Formats: sequence, structure tokens, C-alpha cells
Amino acid sequence: MAFIADAALGIVVDELLKLVVKVAKQTINFKSNFKVLENTLNSVTPIFLEIEKLNKVLDRPKEETALFIDQLNRAKELVAKCSKIQWWEAYKLYVHSKKLEELDRSIYRFFNIEVQGFVAVTSLKAVAGIKEVNDKLELILDRSNISLSGISSWGSVPGIRDLVIGFDEPLKDVKEMLLKDNKTVTVISAPGGCGKTTLAKMICHDPEIKGIFKDNILFVTVSKSANISVIVQKMFNIKLPEFQNDDEAINYMEFLLKQKGPSPILLVLDDVWIGWESVIDNISFTLPYYKILVTSRFSFPRFSPVYNLKILNDQDAMSLFSHSALPKDRNSRIPHDLVEKTVSGCKGFPLALTVVGRSLYGHPEVTWRRELKKWSDGKSIFDTNNDLLGRLQISVDALDEMGGSSLKDCCLDLGSFPQGQRIPATTLMDMWAEVYKMDYEDLDTYSNLVELAFRNLVNIVCTRQSVHEVDGYCSENDVIQHDYLRDLIIHQTNREPVEHRKRLFIEITGNDFSKWSTIGMYQTVNARLISISTDENFSSSWFDLTLPAAEVVILNCRSSLYTVPQFIDKMNKLKVLVVTNYGSSFSKLNNFQLLGSLSNLRRIRLERVSFSSINTFLPELLSLQKISFTMCEIGKAFMNGSIDLSLVFPNLLEIEIDCCDDLVELHVGVCNIVSLKKISITYCNELSKLPDEIGRLVNLEVLRLSSCTKLLELPESMVNLHKLAYLDISDCLSLSKLPERVGELMGLRRINMRGCEGLSDLHQLPLSVKNLRLLEKVICDEGASHLWKQYQSHLKNLHVEEVKEDAFESLMRVISPIQLP
Repeated sequence: MAFIADAALGIVVDELLKLVVKVAKQTINFKSNFKVLENTLNSVTPIFLEIEKLNKVLDRPKEETALFIDQLNRAKELVAKCSKIQWWEAYKLYVHSKKLEELDRSIYRFFNIEVQGFVAVTSLKAVAGIKEVNDKLELILDRSNISLSGISSWGSVPGIRDLVIGFDEPLKDVKEMLLKDNKTVTVISAPGGCGKTTLAKMICHDPEIKGIFKDNILFVTVSKSANISVIVQKMFNIKLPEFQNDDEAINYMEFLLKQKGPSPILLVLDDVWIGWESVIDNISFTLPYYKILVTSRFSFPRFSPVYNLKILNDQDAMSLFSHSALPKDRNSRIPHDLVEKTVSGCKGFPLALTVVGRSLYGHPEVTWRRELKKWSDGKSIFDTNNDLLGRLQISVDALDEMGGSSLKDCCLDLGSFPQGQRIPATTLMDMWAEVYKMDYEDLDTYSNLVELAFRNLVNIVCTRQSVHEVDGYCSENDVIQHDYLRDLIIHQTNREPVEHRKRLFIEITGNDFSKWSTIGMYQTVNARLISISTDENFSSSWFDLTLPAAEVVILNCRSSLYTVPQFIDKMNKLKVLVVTNYGSSFSKLNNFQLLGSLSNLRRIRLERVSFSSINTFLPELLSLQKISFTMCEIGKAFMNGSIDLSLVFPNLLEIEIDCCDDLVELHVGVCNIVSLKKISITYCNELSKLPDEIGRLVNLEVLRLSSCTKLLELPESMVNLHKLAYLDISDCLSLSKLPERVGELMGLRRINMRGCEGLSDLHQLPLSVKNLRLLEKVICDEGASHLWKQYQSHLKNLHVEEVKEDAFESLMRVISPIQLP
């Protein structure tokens, strides 16, 4: 055989590389194949050139080079053919893609066979004394079968501490999710300190899991700043080259994992942070029984369903705490009630139970009582436990990375509400829309709430069985924050001097004002948000505060008689007022009339308040745009026709009335507030009639009358509401007909009439419905769908959504949700 000189190899490689790059730029086809081939050539060719030099020194034959050049020439022909294939030639694209893959593999196979592996190269290196060959050769051998056969272990699985409590059920549930055939990625999600990593370790050491995956279990801690290149380096206990980019790292990872197949593989990625969703997608390779288990403080809905790890119940919390805090022989002199109170203060967090328990281990009773007293005196558990503070603080600090402070501000605002209470989503949205200039209509506010839930800082709970979000309406949702995260927010806020705080959280027990009255006497507080919580023993006698910057005031009360603080009338910037009664009976409000002096007040929310007691003292609220009543006594106020509501609320845009059981008839004065755009009356089971004058509300766009079970009819005058776009009469059980001229609602786009049994019994809808040209969607029961489908030839854009449900679901939807104080 005629031997070819070194220069010939360089020329052929150079020509092929130029051709690959050129074709890759000119066509979108085979881009990934060309990239892999280019990397392969760049990796393999320098080795051949080095070997060629050694062969020349040793006067050794050059068969390898000749055969390699032959491979390269065939590759040039294949690449040239690929450049002529068009995007629509699907079969050719598929066939030639496979050929390119086979070419890449054949180059590596050739290298391993002809060069005779590591031993042959080592002998050449020893004879010639050229160390550089080994460094470059490792680039290929570490990717080859020869190198992989030397891997004794992968990313080792950390051990589990001696005692794990309360994880039997989570272990069972996650194993079931993990082993599902149709699921590659399983996510365990929870706030920091809940035990996600512990659960992942338990899964890896579980006998059933070990029996399936054997030695092919990789456990890698990702952490906040890691990238995929670093992770791939951690996964395998062999030396890998420096990766030029993430794609190269992912290609190496897939190559190495394939060598371990077809045996099942479990990859555990612990402590994964936001932004890794696409990486997880990219490493979800098509391999036989390949599973990825992720732990994260983020929920990652892309990989739904996500397993949300809960805090420990009382019994398990006590067991875990006792293991950390008490002698192993349980021969402790600490009173049981003191242990219980300390456990209660840890609120079910495994990390807190362990950290606090260890800090108290071996200490006398007086130390325990001193720690407990600090908590009862307003000190935070975070004041003395830096480890716990650091672990949870990470989640809050990470909110700064969102490119603005609004998300973190929204999170910190959650400290305004009492511990353990549900917060209506719309309450938060009202606050944020005004304070942070968010667009309420476009749901910027709600997206922030969803983002906080994604980060496991809150839970969003649907309080009612059936929710159809229309125009972003989400009054059905409540928000729950974990007690520990609330404590963290208050701790972080209270570290700043009072005069510099953006939020002022005031908690008053009985009539003890000693702490706050001193502040009011000597300094001005520039907080934008004020939260004042009082208990059932509060006498409604206030101290004075100067709060000129306040934009939101949240009053959390429990007493049956409550006086609005006098200092509110000096809050010239106040935009949002929220009064929530968490007591056992309605609160009667005094001093409500002083709100008339607030020229910027735009939103008022009242819950469990007796509004009827103040109906004769209603001030003129000239700037008010929205008022909300939830579980309030308002019946007398809304039946008193002597009040001209158009003077009280001259610029009102929205009114919400929810679960107000004494509302029998809507105040006719509401129909004079022509500025109104939205009326929502829901779960008011005694409401039987709407005013005949409702047609005056010519600017009304949304009318929600959901679950008003005794409402008998819709006033005929409502056909004058030409701007009405959405009508919700769902679960209005007694409603038996629509207005005959309903077709004159020319702006109507959506109707929700599910659960309207009276309408389902109709033989036909009013003929005028065929004039609802803009109608896009009707939600109704199966029995009523035919009423609308017969008009679809007239209503070209109409989609009829049929709802199926059993009798129990129907009953649960119309019963007002029980909201305990």
C-alpha cells in the first residue's frame, strides 16, 4: 500500500471541516449532526497527527492514516449529498441523519480498533517521550468503551442520618410516581428545611429502588450557581475534558449514560433552582428505563404532577424533636408541657425541630423557659438560630433576582395578615395593583401570586368546587402562607429601625399600647403599609400615630365592637383599606365616617363586618373605585332606599358582595352608580330579586350572580346593558327563564349558566339569542347544550362547553364554603 504523507491527512481534514461548516450555515437540516461530527473531527484528528509524527520517527507503517483518510473522503461525499436534500423530503432527512450518526460512531470504532487502545499509545509515548500525546488522547479515550469499563462508581449516594421520622407515606407516594412507565421526571418540592434531600436519599437507599437500578444511581447536588458542565463533571468519577459549551456537556453526558444501558438508570438532582427546567428537558434522554428525580424549593409545574412535601404532623414533630433535644433514655427533667410548647413553636419544620432541639439538649429547665419567653415576648426563633435563618432566608433573597423589587415586596407584604389565616387572593391583588402600579386587568398581580406559589412561599387554594376563570377572575382562590415564612418576614422587617421600615406590623394584646404609643409620641413613621392586629379584649381606644406615607392599611380585629383609628384621617396617601374580623361574631364599625376625608382612597375590603350599623353615616367616598363585602351584614343597608348611593360612590367601578346571607334585595341606589363596570354577587342565597332599574348601568361589563339560589328572574331592563360582555348565572337554581329581548345584549361574549336547573328544563331559548353575534362561549350542563347548539348556524363564533358532574359535586358547588374565623 502506498503511504500518504502527514500533509495529506491535514488537507483532507481541513476540506471536510470547511464543507461541514459551510453546509451547516446554508441549511437548517442536520445542524445537530454536523455539530457532533465537527466536534468529533476536531477531537480525533490531532491524535492521528501526533501518532503520525511518532510513526515517522519510529519508521513505523502508516496504515492507520491511510484508512482514516479513506473514512474522511467517504464522509465528504455524504455531507455533499446532505446539502442537496430539501426540508420537505422527510424520508431522506431521516435516512441521512442516521447515516451521519453512523459515520460519527464508525470514526470512534475505527480509532479504538486500529490504534489498539491505551496500551499501544502508552508504549509509543514511552519510546518517543512525548507527554502531550497522552493529554490529547484522554479527550477520546474518556469517551470510549475502554475508559468507561474502568468506572467503578458514579456520583455516590450520601448516607441517611440514624433517625428519620414521618417520611413513610411520602416515601411510598414518591416511589409510586417515580416508577410510572410514562413519567421520566419526578419533582419533590417544598420550602427549605422540610426534608426534601432526606426523602431523596431514602428513595436511593430503598431496597426496591436499589433492586431495580442497582449501581446505576447517580446523586448530584446542583445548588444555586451550578451549570450543566459542572454537574456532568460531578456525575462520573473519571477525568473529562473542558467543555466548550452546555451542548457539548450534554452530548458527553448522553454518550456516557448510553454506555451504562440498557440497565435502568436513576439520576437524582438535589437542590435544583429556577432556570433549570430547560436543562432537565435536554437531559431527559430517550434511554431504556431512565428516571430523573429532582428536589427543589420550586414547584416546576412543567413536570406536573409535582410531589409537595408537607411539614410534620404533631406526633411526628414531637418524636423528631425529642430525639434531638432529650436524652436517649428519655430520662428528662424537662416538663412535658414545656416540651410541647417548644415543639409547637417549631411549627412542624424538620430543620427547626432538629436545630432547636440540639441547641437545648442538656440544658436545664430555666434555659428552655427563657427561650420560650423570648418567643412569647415577640422575639423570633430566627434571632437565636442562624442556621435556620440562613436556610429559609435564601428563598426570600432569591426574589431580588427577578429584575425588580416588586415580587419580593409582594412576599414581604404577606406578613400583614394573622398567622394561620387564609388570605383572599383578590385582597392581595387590590393591594399590589395600587401600591406597585400593577395592571390588575392583565393579571400582573395574579402572576406574582403564582410566582410566589411556584417558589413554595405560599399555597394557592381553591375554596370552591368549581372555578371557571373568566377575564382573570379569581375570587374563588385563597392564599395560605406557612407560619415559619411569616415569622421570617416579620423578623426581617423588624431588624430595621421603625422610622425606616416600609411596612409596620403592629400587634396589640388587650389594651397594652406601651411599645407603640411611645413611637407615636416621638417620631414619624414612613411605612407605606400598616398592619394592626388586635384581639377580642381590645377596647377600641386608640393611641396616636403619624403615618404620612401610608398607602395600605390592614386592620385585623376580633372584637364585636371596633373603632376605626382616628389617625387614619391624616393619611392623605391612603389608597387601600382592608378590615377583616377574625372573631366569632360580626364587628360593628365605629368612626367609619372619617374615611370621607381621604381623597386618594380607591379600594375598601370588609369581611365579617356589620355594615348595616353604619348605613346612616355613610361618608362621600369621591375617589373610591372598588368596594368588597365578604360575609358581612349588609341587608338593611342595601334595602334602605333613602340613601343616594350615587352621591356616596360617585366614581365606583366595581362592587363585590360574597356570602352575605342577609341580602334579600339589592339597594335600588346601586343602579344610579352609572360608572359601575363590574357587579359580582356570589353565594348570597337569600337574594331573590334585582332592581328593575338595573338597565341604567350602561357602562356595566361584567355581571356575576353565581350561586344566588333563590334568584327568580333577571329584570327585563338588563337588555339595555349594551356593554355587558360576561354574564355568570351559574347555580342560580330558581332561575327559570332569560329575558325575551336578551338578544339586545349585543356586546355579550360569554355566558356561564351551569347548574341552572330551571333553564335546563326549557324547550327553547328566546328567539332573540340568534342576535348575539359576538357570543363566543356558553358554559352549561349537558341537558341545556341543545338549547344553544340549534343557534350555532346564526352564531358562527359560538362554542358550547358541556359540564358533566354528579349530584354530590353539584351540591358542593352551591353550598357556601365554610370559612372559620
